[in-house]
Amino acid sequence: MRIEKDTVVSLQYYKLSNLDGEIVEESTTPISYLHGGYGGMFPIVEEALQGKEAGYHLSLAMEPEETFGEYDSELIRIEPRSAFPDTVEIGMQFEGGEENSDDVMIYTVTDVTDDIVVVDGNHPLAGMALQFVCIVMDVRAATPDELSHGHVHGPHGHHEH
Repeated sequence: MRIEKDTVVSLQYYKLSNLDGEIVEESTTPISYLHGGYGGMFPIVEEALQGKEAGYHLSLAMEPEETFGEYDSELIRIEPRSAFPDTVEIGMQFEGGEENSDDVMIYTVTDVTDDIVVVDGNHPLAGMALQFVCIVMDVRAATPDELSHGHVHGPHGHHEH
């Protein structure tokens, strides 16, 4: 079966690395996603896999705008230390957002002093060109339930709602 919209694509393996070849993320188990713009995979990867079959090996260079976006210095916030728990430390993540907005972002703590905490709302891989490598293990038609929920159920996908 060929990869088309509304198919479930199972990847035996995938790896994301920077352009120096350093691995930034790698699968340890197979993963599956619903193909066709459901948000489970980078659109550029879906485009490259369109029409391919099980056994296909993909190696694709991706620019920041095709992955996690450009780094945005406006997403750095300096907050009063008193707004955080006493145990706050570099690397912790918190949800936050603008006042009067329903948009929630994940902020990562990048610095802590006696008076302030610096948080960064950029994805850790923002601004990086990345190499994506994968092997297609299986392709199958999505079930009506998967299509209505917009994600994969069963092995290598979501199980709970």
